[in-house]
Parts: sequence; C-alpha cells; structure tokens
Amino acid sequence: MSDEQQSQEQQEKVNGLIKNYKLTFETESGAKVLEDLQRRCHMFTTTNVKSDSHESAFNEGQRAVMLFVMSMLKRNI
Repeated sequence: MSDEQQSQEQQEKVNGLIKNYKLTFETESGAKVLEDLQRRCHMFTTTNVKSDSHESAFNEGQRAVMLFVMSMLKRNI
C-alpha cells in the first residue's frame, strides 16, 4: 500500500470519527449531555486550585478533553 493510500485511509477514518462525534452530540439528548460535560469539566471556568497543583492538573486534564470534543464538533468534512 502506498503512502498516499495510507494517508487517504487515515483521513477517511478521521472523517468517520468526526461524523460520529457530530451524530452523538448534535442530537437533543447529546446537546444536553454536552452541556453537562462542559460544566463538569471546567470548560468555561478556571482549573486552578490554590495550593493544590495536582488537583489543578487533574481539572486541566478534564478541560483538555472538552476542548478536544468541541474541536471535533467544529471540524468540517
């Protein structure tokens, strides 16, 4: 298999995954879950916990997941 074919297959997999994210979160139920996750995962609030760097890092990890989900939903295919 050529590099070009592998690249095309990889892009098709990514596009399929983007479609699945959109199918999941763009329904009425999915939108409610997404809204709840945004609140729980510090999407719009600070992740810093004064004097607890471990908790801050944990919160930022949650936020990073939400940023990834949101980026998937904004991608065009």
